[in-house]
Amino acid sequence: MKRQHIVGRLLIRGVALSTALMTPALTFAQSCSLCYSQAAGSGTRLIQALRSGILILVFPPMLICIGLAVMAYRKRNQFHEE
Repeated sequence: MKRQHIVGRLLIRGVALSTALMTPALTFAQSCSLCYSQAAGSGTRLIQALRSGILILVFPPMLICIGLAVMAYRKRNQFHEE
């Protein structure tokens, strides 16, 4: 029973890894040529504002994910049956 559990976990991790490796290829289709050309032709102040906006939009979801991971880690054995 233990060996099947280990093989199952390895299979799940392998699928997750292959999905993660394939995802960047799919995200390249999300770039907008109009947005890129607009940002490239703008001044340094607008480029700095775009960089700041990107950072502002990245941090809240990242902090939420970290918070959920910490809560899940702390509660991992709460319903563990022996």
